[in-house]
Amino acid sequence: MTINFDQVEVGTELPAQSFPVTRATLVQYAGASGDFNPIHWNEKFAVEVGLPDVIAHGMFTMAEAIRVVTDWVGDPGAVVDYGVRFTRPVPVPNDGTGTVIEVTGKVAALLDDRRVRVDLLVKNGENKVLNMSRAVVQLG
Repeated sequence: MTINFDQVEVGTELPAQSFPVTRATLVQYAGASGDFNPIHWNEKFAVEVGLPDVIAHGMFTMAEAIRVVTDWVGDPGAVVDYGVRFTRPVPVPNDGTGTVIEVTGKVAALLDDRRVRVDLLVKNGENKVLNMSRAVVQLG
């Protein structure tokens, strides 16, 4: 599906998505990214450095969030700018269930050259984990 600039307006909501995260997910991401920091896999170490538990990689959380945009637009290459501020970690308990990252998005601005700005709300439970999560998307 390709989204046309003429089909959207400020306030257009993107389909919300939920992304489950388990300890196995973190191990897979560590292998793919090369980020083997023990805060992402060693509970004892994470707690010793003041974290509530093992936490998801920030870049993993950021990557999951942008999927709402890429799935909506139908082309990952249409994202021309993306940025976030990390506000809270995503703790991942070792209970076989893990946790969930919830992402919603909406078109916040219509820009020049058939581009839109999409603002994302990224939460883990009641906590907003990314702030100022925004993407600029080139539409047809």
